[in-house]
Amino acid sequence: MTDTPARLLNLLSLLQTPREWPGSELAERLAVSPRTIRRDIDRLRDLGYPVEASRGAVGGYRLVAGAAMPPLLLDDEEAVAIAVGLRAGAGHAIEGVEEASVRALAKLEQVLPSRLRHRVSTLQNATLPLTRGDGATVAPQTLTALAGAVTGQEKVRFGYRAGDGTESKRLVEPYRLVSTGRRWYLVAYDLERSDWRTFRVDRVSDPFATGARYAARELPTGGAAAIMTRAMSRAQPELDLDVTFAAPAEFVAARLPSHLPPTPVTEDSCRLRARAVDSVEWLALRLALVDCAFTIHGPDQLITYVRELSARLRTAAA
Repeated sequence: MTDTPARLLNLLSLLQTPREWPGSELAERLAVSPRTIRRDIDRLRDLGYPVEASRGAVGGYRLVAGAAMPPLLLDDEEAVAIAVGLRAGAGHAIEGVEEASVRALAKLEQVLPSRLRHRVSTLQNATLPLTRGDGATVAPQTLTALAGAVTGQEKVRFGYRAGDGTESKRLVEPYRLVSTGRRWYLVAYDLERSDWRTFRVDRVSDPFATGARYAARELPTGGAAAIMTRAMSRAQPELDLDVTFAAPAEFVAARLPSHLPPTPVTEDSCRLRARAVDSVEWLALRLALVDCAFTIHGPDQLITYVRELSARLRTAAA
């Protein structure tokens, strides 16, 4: 094999198999001399691939973990598996990895051949993910289209349905995709309204990157986080949550979102004090799903709602 770039790619593909390769076997597979293999190994190391060599009469090579993540070569089946997994996760706001998942999905789908795109879509359409129902489902195609526009600083057109059902067309400069753990939001500058706005991504339809670039604007004081906080506080008033649980803090924390962290009181009890912008309906259900005894000290709206919900449930059970 005289084509050096092609030979390096084939060598890298072999080394990414989790095993140690004797130099003689690599030379035989690639139809080159052991000396050429040693040179190619040095080239891969120069490119940042951590290739470890073992001593002995029959020297061996294997790819090991390094200080940085090098590029990976994927075969068709591996690429499809990763794309399907990322799509399944991206459609639901998975806490802790949501934004990284969307960025990775956008990069992968940008280079995915059309034949593999079809396989990914076919497989995803044939499966049904089982979700908790805490947040609205988002089409992965919508997320990747918006993520690509954010990265490329391209203006985007899309249809938008407001909370009251009003439909409108928007032209925006997208700045950032934000996940709250239950929903995806787009922070963008609305060109027709000449103001910064937030859009629930599950209400966005047919996003289209226009190809027109834009120069980044200066964000208001506090950046995207402040824009999101103001928008969410307008949509839902903040609630000062105060709840005691008859269970260890570790048990409760594992069953609540990370923005609602309990504090230990004793080994067998904990207390949750937090400011939340979630609805009382959602909070009541999440507290009930912790699956232990609890007492709500506030706010009054949540106490009232839980009493009413309890009465309805007792009636339904009877």
